Amino acid sequence: MSLDPKSRARFNLSKTVVLVLDTTQLGLDILGQILSGFGVRSIHKCKSIEDAKKIVMEHQVDLMLIDAIAETGDGYGFVRWLRREAPEPNRHAPVLVTTAHTRMSDVKTARDCGSHFILAKPLAPIVVLERVIWIAREGRAFLLSENYIGPDRRFAKPDEDGDHPRRRHDDKPQKTDTQAETQASEAGDDPVNFIDRPLKAAST
Repeated sequence: MSLDPKSRARFNLSKTVVLVLDTTQLGLDILGQILSGFGVRSIHKCKSIEDAKKIVMEHQVDLMLIDAIAETGDGYGFVRWLRREAPEPNRHAPVLVTTAHTRMSDVKTARDCGSHFILAKPLAPIVVLERVIWIAREGRAFLLSENYIGPDRRFAKPDEDGDHPRRRHDDKPQKTDTQAETQASEAGDDPVNFIDRPLKAAST
């Protein structure tokens, strides 16, 4: 996905509430600087899973950037908890998982825990912005099944040349709602009538 420079002027993230989870102060500082550069004013910085859960239970959050916490993988566990046990509307908040490891196993874990995207460290501000803008523009249906709760893991845009993140090789575009529901059922994911709550990104 390539970001049109002109599109930056059309997004105002000053009202977006963001939760950042990273066990290192350096990681929190970097993410804070990146988000502040995008105009975000309200940032909850958390150094532990417990702190992040407390924020989720007490405040409404529009976007979360969660470190995978490579040593334990607790970041993935937090996202699973978020999708199953957090209160509305935070349960459906967009989640970007950050990690220094981008092995296929890590990408699969990030996808299957219920996050929207995985971002490789060191983070490039333009890449973070691209993902945030894509989430704000393109709602993805949430799926609910016994084994998975989160945004549809398939990108439903049939336009191969459109402005979307790179698909996995096994992603197939869906052309109709009926086809999407049938394929979701076959995959064991039952579609829920819920579209991602849009970020508070207003036109200027």
